[in-house]
Amino acid sequence: MAVEIERKFLIKNDRWRSLATGVLYRQGYIVNQPGRTVRIRIAGEQGFLTIKGNTKGIARAEFEYEISIADANELLNTLCDPPLIEKYRHKISFGNLIWEVDEFLGENQGLIIAEVELQNAEQAIELPDWIGEDVSHDPRYYNANLSKHPFTRWSEEPD
Repeated sequence: MAVEIERKFLIKNDRWRSLATGVLYRQGYIVNQPGRTVRIRIAGEQGFLTIKGNTKGIARAEFEYEISIADANELLNTLCDPPLIEKYRHKISFGNLIWEVDEFLGENQGLIIAEVELQNAEQAIELPDWIGEDVSHDPRYYNANLSKHPFTRWSEEPD
């Protein structure tokens, strides 16, 4: 079984900006419920179908398959619930890891998150100086939740 183990962090400054060029990502959800998601994503010129299971700590089952860009566009436009997640993803090598900095657009404009995938949940990592608060355990920052409760509306939602 494929397992995704990742940590998420807020960004505290702009020092990361000169380290990578972003690729436009568009993604949406066909299934988006607790314990499972089915996501369609276009990353640059590639399409993907991704199935994710329940999160336990910072790990969850993940299965990803490349699909045609035409199929990905059709699925995003016809089967995915709005709003779509749109973002620029910047991949930055630091230490022995690849950091993915997501700069969100649209209804999540203003949110910037850095993610790093790990080999195991206890893996020690060196944090770049542009990394801020660890939000790995805050479900508001999951892309699936950002599609239901966009960042620009957080101040409007009751606590």
